[in-house]
Amino acid sequence: MIAQVVIDITHSSIDRPFDYLIPESLAGQIEVGTPVRVPFGNGNHLRKGVVVALTDHSQFEALKQIDGIVTEARAADETLVSLAVWMRHAYGGTLNQALKTVLPAKNKGKGKKLRTLRLLLDEKEAQEKLLEMTKKRQSARARVLAALMQTPVIDYKLLTEKVHVGRPVIRALEEQGIAVLDEGTQYRDPLAATGGAADAESAGAQSPYRRTQAFYENTPEQAAVLTAFDRHIREGDRRPMLLYGVTGSGKTQVYVEMIRQMVKAGRQAIVLIPEIALTYQVVSYFYGLFGGRVSILHSRLSAAEREDQMQRARSGELDVMIGPRSALFTPLEHLGLIIIDEEHEPAYKSGQVPRYHARETAEKLAQLTGSQLVIGSATPSLEAFYRAEKKEYDLQIMRTRVNERPLPSVRVLDLSAERRKGNRSLISDDLKAAIEERIKQDEQVILFLNRRGWAGFVTCQECGHVVKCPHCDVALSLHKNGRMICHYCGYETDQMHTCPECGSEHIGGVSIGTQQVEDELAALFPDAGVLRMDADATRGKEGHGEVLSAFADGKAQILIGTQMIVKGHDFPRVTLVGVLLADMSLYASDYRSGERTFQLLTQAAGRAGRGERAGEVIIQTYSPDHYAIRHAAYQDYDGFYREEIAFRSMLGYPPVCHLLGIMLTGEDEENLERAADYLSKFAKRIGKESFQIIGPTVPYIGKIKDLYRRSLYIKNESYSNLIRMKDYLEQYIQINKGYDHIQVYFDFDPVES
Repeated sequence: MIAQVVIDITHSSIDRPFDYLIPESLAGQIEVGTPVRVPFGNGNHLRKGVVVALTDHSQFEALKQIDGIVTEARAADETLVSLAVWMRHAYGGTLNQALKTVLPAKNKGKGKKLRTLRLLLDEKEAQEKLLEMTKKRQSARARVLAALMQTPVIDYKLLTEKVHVGRPVIRALEEQGIAVLDEGTQYRDPLAATGGAADAESAGAQSPYRRTQAFYENTPEQAAVLTAFDRHIREGDRRPMLLYGVTGSGKTQVYVEMIRQMVKAGRQAIVLIPEIALTYQVVSYFYGLFGGRVSILHSRLSAAEREDQMQRARSGELDVMIGPRSALFTPLEHLGLIIIDEEHEPAYKSGQVPRYHARETAEKLAQLTGSQLVIGSATPSLEAFYRAEKKEYDLQIMRTRVNERPLPSVRVLDLSAERRKGNRSLISDDLKAAIEERIKQDEQVILFLNRRGWAGFVTCQECGHVVKCPHCDVALSLHKNGRMICHYCGYETDQMHTCPECGSEHIGGVSIGTQQVEDELAALFPDAGVLRMDADATRGKEGHGEVLSAFADGKAQILIGTQMIVKGHDFPRVTLVGVLLADMSLYASDYRSGERTFQLLTQAAGRAGRGERAGEVIIQTYSPDHYAIRHAAYQDYDGFYREEIAFRSMLGYPPVCHLLGIMLTGEDEENLERAADYLSKFAKRIGKESFQIIGPTVPYIGKIKDLYRRSLYIKNESYSNLIRMKDYLEQYIQINKGYDHIQVYFDFDPVES
């Protein structure tokens, strides 16, 4: 037999499998996904690699042999290897990079071996045996049996140390059928820092999710979704399901019922969430329902903790794995369901090569495993809803909140009018009064600082005018050199110092932070208690859980934070949500800025009024008439979608048209310019009339860590055409030595995170 091996070297020139003979000594031990050690190159240096295929023939005659199996690494599941091959084709990069993305972590820690002695006799039989041992003066055996009669399962090490017996005594008890020595593994608890799995299970019974979403009968809309899910499973309809449910409509309970159905059928589930901040609350809820057969994966776990969870998954000890996008690659043998919650979130797009999207990759994984993919959101991405309209996804809708609770009332405040009154505070007079009222009523407030795109655009503080590209209808980005640049067509102009609309000199980049807001709130409401949740305040391993738990326990009445506080959290005492500056994402230099703003505002509004008390939302903005803000105020997704899809169609942006982003980086700026220009000309030559080539241009940050950067964009209506273009460009780069010192990255339908 011959194994095709991908060598652990990230270089495009060897981005292909190499054939190796399987020696007789390893016959039957090598399979797809096995990590191996092979001689490579003229010097036959031993390199690590992964087997990606097995065959009985090769086009080469003289083949080297596999040296051995890498025992300190883990064999990959054949399905994950197939997924890596697809990812390399769909997203670019090397096959080795794709394999490193999907394969289980290297074994940097093993679970602790656990041995226990378990009594096999009932009470009467044990008493009789104990009496018999005493008569025969078998004192050591009698001591062990007496201990087991008090504690039927005892740790082996503790038993030998406290009762002072050796292995022969234990073996004698086993031979007589009195006791049995069980061997297992004690894995590290990924929730240990928060009190452990048992604490999470207990917290699950008390969590806000549990209170508001677990103790009611399914609504008619929930029942309809579950009926559709059952039909998918029964009839083998493996189209992804898009669950579009307004905030508070009970999507989590629907997910739970789907998982229960899968577990009952002996299959497993993966639940993806966009933020680590959601992990503890979601996991505590799932622990309360499914017990210890639930685990988590995220970037703040240690390598040993991650490896332990992979071992548990591989050994079949898990029913549900929860985590951000990397949890998608958990090696579950009986995967039956993949759920992506808040599917619209940009966090599901990887920023590392291969730049995969979890939604598309999960769809492929579902095809490979015969699983059902369910994606849910109160504000579905345009890509998902567009595919649902084309019947590629099965659209299921839930438009009413649980217990028919009303959506919160929404007020939109014009900050331009506030500034004309002389109030230049971060908190408008109306929002200040609303916060005071909630504090008096012992209710809670969430203040959302929309920092996405901050300081990237230029706006007038008097009239709210935003300086846009005359060709692309996106805000111009303000660079440190005082130039304003469009990142889609390359248009440039000098920074303006007077507003072209009203003539005011109060025009420039916008910049505020959560610390600044926290200080102002502490001065305005000294007795309320303020918690801050942003990247700085949650640096610790359990930082998110600590802040959220403190807020849930009522230790503060005001929670201020960035995007992470508006994603899926459920606090029944929150009756007011304030959005401090909606425009910060609205005018980011990104064609998705309108969509991002609508999603953030709708999700933020959804945090209010989830308990028994009605909710209110106050949105502060310089652009009260913008369609994204107008539709978000009414949580009108359908109206927003119609206007946004018309905008995308007119300008040829995804999902109507597709976009291939190409980033080139290098130390020599002149060589980089030349390489980018040649690549653009080659793309134009082979693309001819059917492809639109934009650039090369200087990106928003033109140099990082002494590496200069250039970007190039290619548009086409067909995603598969762009993949073929990517393949041609990769071949062109590989055969031209001028690119030897240039790094080139491909990104399909780029997402600004």
